[in-house]
Amino acid sequence: MVAKDIMTRDVVTVGPTLAVKELAKVFMKNRISGAPVVNKKGKIIGVVSEADIVAKKGKQVKNIMSAKVIQVDEGTAVEAIASIMTHHNIKRVPVMEEGKLLGIVSRADIIRAIAMGKHIALHTPVYDL
Repeated sequence: MVAKDIMTRDVVTVGPTLAVKELAKVFMKNRISGAPVVNKKGKIIGVVSEADIVAKKGKQVKNIMSAKVIQVDEGTAVEAIASIMTHHNIKRVPVMEEGKLLGIVSRADIIRAIAMGKHIALHTPVYDL
C-alpha cells in the first residue's frame, strides 16, 4: 500500500495569520488534530497541531506552527510513512506532487488501513507512531 491508497484527500488547511483561538475552533469543528499551513498562493509553509497550541505561545498560527514540513509523494509506501512519522516524532505528513497538496496521511489513516485488514508490514510497534 502507498500514500494515495490511504490518504485523506479533503484536507483542511489554515492560513498563517489565523488567530490561535480560531485555529482551535477549526480543529474542533473538523475533528482534526493538525493541519498544513498555506500562504495566499496555496504553498505549504508549515504544519500546526494541537501540541503547538498547548506548548507554544503566540496569537497567530505563524507564531506556533512548525516551519519544517516533512512531506511524501503519493507513491510512498505506508511502511515508509510510518517510519518517517516515528523517526521525526510527527503525527501527519502532507502528500505532495510538484508543490501541490494532494492529501495528508495521519496516524489515524494508517490505523484505519490496519483495522480494515490491509497488509502493512510495520517494523515498529503501532503504539510508537
